[in-house]
Amino acid sequence: MSKNKNLEITTLGGGCFWCLEPIFDELRGVEKVVVGYSGDDTNANYQAVSAGLTRHAEVAQITFDPDVISLEKLLRVFFTIHDPTTLNRQGADVGPQYRSVVFHHSEQQKAVTERIIREIESEKIWDNAIVTEIAPFTSFFEAEEYHQKYYEKNPNQGYCRVVIAPKVAKFRQKYAERLK
Repeated sequence: MSKNKNLEITTLGGGCFWCLEPIFDELRGVEKVVVGYSGDDTNANYQAVSAGLTRHAEVAQITFDPDVISLEKLLRVFFTIHDPTTLNRQGADVGPQYRSVVFHHSEQQKAVTERIIREIESEKIWDNAIVTEIAPFTSFFEAEEYHQKYYEKNPNQGYCRVVIAPKVAKFRQKYAERLK
């Protein structure tokens, strides 16, 4: 981690957390990405969350240096690497645990998120309205160890090759100037 004492945290859900982590992990200014569960105060584990037994969403909790990358830029990336117009689903992953959500850690983060959504909607990037939930952050439960750095550890696994690798490649092409 950098010696900067002004690191910030944001918590984002955009479908399967395996898809979010490798992308944010490659951005300059991102110090750490941990995948887990947010949205409910009950303790979480993968079995309960994936079965829809909690109100948790799969999320990536991102620690970043705002002097290197702003929340605005992180959100711009977030809103281009998943479909924020589908309610409770991303691709074949269906259920509220895969919802598009921003858990804000401050009123400033909430305001920035609302502004970025308005800007993206006015730019007509998506054909449908953005349905991303904006909610106050209350708790984070780190996912089991085998979920951390999943894509990095399992690049040849079927889901990684078919779903994650194309997203990562598209991201690298679009945001090459922001990579570490």
